[in-house]
Amino acid sequence: MGIQFEYLYAMFLLLVIPGIYFLYSKYNAEKKDSILKFSSLKIVKKSIMEKNFLRKHLPFVLMMGILGLAIVALANPQIPILSVEKGINLSIVLDGSESMAATDYAPTRLDAAKNAISTLITRIGHQNNVGVVLFESGATTISYLSPDKEKSINAISSIEQGQGATAIGDGLALGIDMASSIPDKKGVVILLSDGVHNSGLVTPEEAIEYAKINHISIHTIGLGSIEPVYLRDDIYGEPQYAELDENTLAAIAQETGGNYYKSLDEQTLNEIFVSLSSNLEYEMEYSTIRDWFISAAIGLLLINTYIIYGRYRIVV
Repeated sequence: MGIQFEYLYAMFLLLVIPGIYFLYSKYNAEKKDSILKFSSLKIVKKSIMEKNFLRKHLPFVLMMGILGLAIVALANPQIPILSVEKGINLSIVLDGSESMAATDYAPTRLDAAKNAISTLITRIGHQNNVGVVLFESGATTISYLSPDKEKSINAISSIEQGQGATAIGDGLALGIDMASSIPDKKGVVILLSDGVHNSGLVTPEEAIEYAKINHISIHTIGLGSIEPVYLRDDIYGEPQYAELDENTLAAIAQETGGNYYKSLDEQTLNEIFVSLSSNLEYEMEYSTIRDWFISAAIGLLLINTYIIYGRYRIVV
């Protein structure tokens, strides 16, 4: 992310500068023609005017620079900086559906996820609250939001493999409620899933809007694999494979100010959680640099004043 402007519409005032330049050029052209027309030393005068071009127009150029800097300052330019959070409410929303029993992760996807989440919890600061939500056909709270990390880790270790469908929306809604339940801390949700939303009462789109209303950021992690992962045969004997809806997970993260991560095995999953543990307690904020532009404008104004009125002025 780069520079942004709090009052972007103020930047349209920059269009005034070309207009002023046009009027200035027209005025000087008329003045020049008048001097050459009535002078008996046309060629000499013209030569002198060309030689002193910079000395003559430098104050105007500086004034346009001052005006431009003042307009940019009026728009309040800002740059992104990382600031340390005063603790966060972290809600971890874990997929416990049938597909999480796949063994492409050792020993299973669910067990690999439980281990990675437990590692994350041990790495984050004591000022943070953590809670865990498990979802399959519906959603349930495994561990309520609390600063007691050991309690959350014990609750995670007790999670057992389910056989239900995938209610991503329900899991997110409960996780958002949890993350926003304690005031004065930033709410963050980490959603981990390997499937496609196909159950529950809340759609992912509704969960996104709910997160926006409550100012909750959602990071999403998609558990996948390089090769298709066989689950079982359906009632017609056709093989069924685990599916990962990356588009939905990416949209959830993008719409709520979070990041989407793709995991291919237990190693990349652990790396993702290590990365998250390093960044969760930081928030991207924007700091104004308006004073820089004001200072630059004042500096140009002083230079311009000296050029016109100073002892060693170059404009005569």
